[in-house]
Amino acid sequence: MALPTLTPEQREAAQAKSREARQARSALLAGIKSGDESIPAVLDRGKSDPIAGKTKVSQLVRALPGYGPAKAAAVLEQAGIPEDRRVAGLGSRQREALVSALS
Repeated sequence: MALPTLTPEQREAAQAKSREARQARSALLAGIKSGDESIPAVLDRGKSDPIAGKTKVSQLVRALPGYGPAKAAAVLEQAGIPEDRRVAGLGSRQREALVSALS
């Protein structure tokens, strides 16, 4: 499928929208890293907040202090969550399993 041809104004608007989303996602992950945000709170926000909902669960876990790629992958495997799953795509049992795996 070919990409639509955008006018310069449309392209600039799309770039601004993606820039804002990246900044908001970065702030969310920084909040988790600093301890201002908790994983259960972000999982609950993922239902209504599009930024939290579109964030990958693996990114959330890796943002926790002491969790690198290997440890995050092990936690996701223990919880039964695929590596590429996003927060909004988690079921209630997967949420519970993730929270209990991180406790």
